[in-house]
Order: sequence, then structure tokens, then C-alpha cells
Amino acid sequence: MAARGPLLYERIIEYLLDELRRGALNPGDRVPSEMELAERFEVSRITSKKALEVLRQAGVVQRIRGKGSFVAAELPDLDALELSPSSTAAGEGERVPGTIAMIYPDASEAYGLELLCAVEERCAERGINLVIKRTRGSQEEEEKAIESMVDAGLAEGLIVFPVHGEYYNAGLLRTILDGFPLVLVDRYLAGIQVCAVHTDNVAAARALTERVLDQGHRQVAFVSPPPENTSSIEERLEGFRAAFAGRGLSLDNARQLTGLSSTLPGAFTPENVLADVERIHDFQAREPEVTAFVVCEYNLARVMSRAIAETEPRPLIACFDSPLDPVAGPPFLHVRQNQREMGRQAVDLLLAQMRGETVPPRSIVPFSIVEPEIS
Repeated sequence: MAARGPLLYERIIEYLLDELRRGALNPGDRVPSEMELAERFEVSRITSKKALEVLRQAGVVQRIRGKGSFVAAELPDLDALELSPSSTAAGEGERVPGTIAMIYPDASEAYGLELLCAVEERCAERGINLVIKRTRGSQEEEEKAIESMVDAGLAEGLIVFPVHGEYYNAGLLRTILDGFPLVLVDRYLAGIQVCAVHTDNVAAARALTERVLDQGHRQVAFVSPPPENTSSIEERLEGFRAAFAGRGLSLDNARQLTGLSSTLPGAFTPENVLADVERIHDFQAREPEVTAFVVCEYNLARVMSRAIAETEPRPLIACFDSPLDPVAGPPFLHVRQNQREMGRQAVDLLLAQMRGETVPPRSIVPFSIVEPEIS
């Protein structure tokens, strides 16, 4: 049997070691980036990343987040190196990587649990280990989770369900700009070129609102947490308005109550729920003609249901998502997002990135409008 030739990542390693031996690279010097090495050797970035990771493990290079890779200040004996690539790194033509991470704020039966299960099942089908990090809605925890996965080399790709926030997570942005394999789910970052899998929230909110209008309601309010810099809420508000405009109805009839906060991750406490109930009561006092509410998420619809429990006639509540088991909560007219398809696509798109393939910046999953099952 003929001896095999060097793998692609091994060629990159040998090139860098030769540069060190002949003095073209010295301690403290910047090492060519993953992109530069990938272009020089005409390989995928995951292959050049593997080469640099093997050298990092051997103590030859140091990787500084946001700056790049540098020759270690104290080099080992280059002629006595024992290079043992991590079994979780993937090179050109090798099998898919061993570990990816999913970072998400929280999950419930209404939304998130199916998505998480779909990601886990797809990883199991592909023979991939899945690390799960729950951020509890904290941008600080999200940044820590991303850094721990990327900097420590614990994962070779990330699926991130971003938290609500007034600004983008700096760690998430750095990871995107560094070209690390990453897929966002449920939402995207406006103005940032990154692969994202999500529902067409404009179309879904418009379809839901049109169903409400079809039932004869003309004084309708949109209810949500603050929408700023959360693409899913911003687009649902846009779809809500588009439904009125499409029917030639005045937007004066499209009210907005967008300052509720009890259902934000980490904020679902009895005190915050009571505060939101009071805000809803105040809104009803100002807008007594409203007969229906389009609510951006299921748990907030439950808060709304509690707030209007004694209102007669009882206003209609429509929302996004609902538990598949009607015993788990009250039934509402709702948008059902295809969480399983979202999870499957997220894993497949991440693996495609890690193979060096070009992936679309946005992938849209289908939705349906579901009438409440009332026994």
C-alpha cells in the first residue's frame, strides 16, 4: 500500500514550521490569518483553522481574540514536536466536526423547546456532539458563553439564539467578523452579514392580523416588549401595520402597547407581571374601544389574558406560538412557527460553513395560522 501524502492541514503546518526554522517568522511575529492561509493553499478556512489550532496546542503559536495568531514567545524544540490534532477538528475531506454549541436565552413548551430538540436530533443524526449554553436572557452571559466556546476551542461552530437587547453583543459581533462558523436562529442582526434562519415575521404578523380583521375587529392593538434592535419584534410590528395598510384601514386604529417587560428573559417575576397588568389596565382606560390584541409572544398573551379577565365583552387575543398540548395553557388564535425545520436548517447550514461552502445570509422557514381549540 502506498504511503499517504500529507493532509491539507499538515501542509500548512509544515509550511509555518519551515518559516520558523529559516527565521522568516520569529517569536512575537504575527502568523498569517486563517483567511490568508486558506487563500494561499486554496483550502477551506476550517482546514487553515485546524492547522493553527494544532500549532496552538503544541505551544508554537498563541491566538489572541480580535488580533490574530502570533508566534509564541518561548518556542518548543521544533524538531522534537509531537503534533496531535484534536479529534474534533475537521480538515479538508475529513468527516464533519465533533462538537458544536447552541447558545440560547431560554426555552418553553410555547417556544424554544422544539427548536432545541430539533438541533439536538439533527446533531445526533450527523454524529456531532452538542454543547448547550443557556444565557437566561443576559447579554453578558451570552458574551461569556461565546468567548468560552470560541477562545477555549470547545466548539468548532455556533448556533446562537440572540437575546433581546438595545445593542448588539460585542462578543457576537467579533465572532462574526472573525469569520467563525456561526448561524443565528429566530432573528438576524440588521446590517450585519451573517447566516440566519428565521420565520418571515412580517408576513406572519400580517397574516395573523388579517385573520383578526376578518373577524370584524377594526380597533386592534399590538402588544410587545420594546422592539428596538430585536428584529423579530420590529418585523412583527411592521407586519401588523402592513395588514391595516393592505386593507385600506387607517393606522389610527392600529394602537401600540410596546413597553411591557415581564416576559423578557430573567424578568418573569410576580412583581413584573403585576406591573405589566397595571400597564395594560391603564392602556384600556385610554383606549376603551380596542376589541382585539395582537401579541408578539405567547407568555405575554397569557399576561394579557390575566389583565383582561374581567373585561366585558372580552377582547380577542391573538399571538405568536402556543404549546402543542392545549392543556399546557389557554388557547389563542396564533402563528405557529416551524421550529423543527428551523433547528434542522441551522445545523445543516453550520456544517456547510465549516466545510467552506457558501451559505445564504437568510433562510426563511414556513409558518401557519392556527385557530384555538376550544373544548
